[in-house]
Amino acid sequence: NYILATLSNGNIALLVNMAKRAGLPWDAVLGAEPARAYKPLPQSYLRNAQFLGLEPAECMLVAAHNRDLAAARTLGFRTAFVCRPTEHGPGQNTDLRAESEWDIVTETMTGVAGALGC
Repeated sequence: NYILATLSNGNIALLVNMAKRAGLPWDAVLGAEPARAYKPLPQSYLRNAQFLGLEPAECMLVAAHNRDLAAARTLGFRTAFVCRPTEHGPGQNTDLRAESEWDIVTETMTGVAGALGC
């Protein structure tokens, strides 16, 4: 019963190709390009919610970046932190843990799904 969409600063064509190759079940591919704003700018979150006809309170940002989650929460989005300790390689020293009390904190996407009752 949820819409599953990206909200990435990445290139839309890259995201579509990645989703196809990985078999990701996304309902929409959104991001900085259609919003004409990069995260963590407010317009990035708000415009993408508008594209889906949703209010911020009806959306949840699932991310591995505390800064992006903080920006989304300020706008009224729900938040889920998924720890990805090797996203930037073995020397990563940021976003190794949740730095706030996000709505969901987990180490996997299936953990997010479980917390949402999916």
